[in-house]
Amino acid sequence: MRKTLGIVTALATLLSVHALAAEGVTSGPNGEKPVPASTLTLTPAEEQQIKDGKFTAALVWHETSEYTNAVNAGARDEFKRLGIEVVAQTDAGFDAARQKSDVETVMAKKPSIILSLPVDPATAASVYDPARQAGVKLGFVDNCPAGYKQGTDYVTIVSDDLFQMGNKAGIAMAEALGKKGKVGYIFHDADFYVTNQRDRAFKKTIEQDYPDMKITAEAGMADPARSEDIAQAMITQHPDLDGIYVTWAEPALSVLSALRSAGNSHTKIVTLDLNEPAALDMVKGGNITALVADEAYSIGVTLARASAGSLVGKKADPFYAVDSIAVTRDTVKEGWKKSLNRDVPAAIADAMK
Repeated sequence: MRKTLGIVTALATLLSVHALAAEGVTSGPNGEKPVPASTLTLTPAEEQQIKDGKFTAALVWHETSEYTNAVNAGARDEFKRLGIEVVAQTDAGFDAARQKSDVETVMAKKPSIILSLPVDPATAASVYDPARQAGVKLGFVDNCPAGYKQGTDYVTIVSDDLFQMGNKAGIAMAEALGKKGKVGYIFHDADFYVTNQRDRAFKKTIEQDYPDMKITAEAGMADPARSEDIAQAMITQHPDLDGIYVTWAEPALSVLSALRSAGNSHTKIVTLDLNEPAALDMVKGGNITALVADEAYSIGVTLARASAGSLVGKKADPFYAVDSIAVTRDTVKEGWKKSLNRDVPAAIADAMK
């Protein structure tokens, strides 16, 4: 029953979110209006109260990536600043069953806070219910379990300005192609409002703002492991594509591999989120021409701060959003620092010399 209700709720949410995204407005998974992450602050008295509480936290992530590492670093730094000890960290490999096991495992540490990104929001209530029922403060990146209520079941959601990311990806593609040409569109074919909004914003930008650009090939990707097969099929059927949009960076590497295997150096790739191999191809003048990233480190800081504040009665807004940036070869050093709060990897710096 809970699973069925969760799916119905998720589908209804998806329809409302798509309506908002179509108007160019980012919204949370339940239609929440975004509040700038920069507005979330704690008073000196609240910070001292948190430090005196000797609280602990666990980080239950969905996968490991440049993005997750940056969110993780932001959260750890903020927890350290507030005197909160991180007692556990896990990586579910984008597997919902594994994430459920991870929550059960970290609960043995009795954390005061759990930060996480639900792999499957429709069924995630069963994943986090043991923690919720134990009174653990839950803070989520990007999404929340279907049926959960903010302020009662979880503290807040922190994400990026989703429409802005897709829009900037569309602009980056247009600039790479001289505002004309044929474009392939590989979108996330799953009920995940973050990627859904970003993907639709890219498509809207191309269709409405660039009349000489046409999306002539579309393919949905539900399983990232199949992204190379999807790319190969698209390239075989449409060898004259000038550009391909890919929903995020890891599957974009599979698209890059397919283009290389086909000896295709013409088709440009624009994708979302920073990734070292993708950025390395970009700075070497390869197929990848732009990576649109959010301020991932700030997501971690904001989520940790909101969750810590909730331990001492600080109420959080339902949905916080950070800004995004389009990273190109010319801006990769600055973009890397702004997004991930660390210097560009040595391999990329060396390739730029």
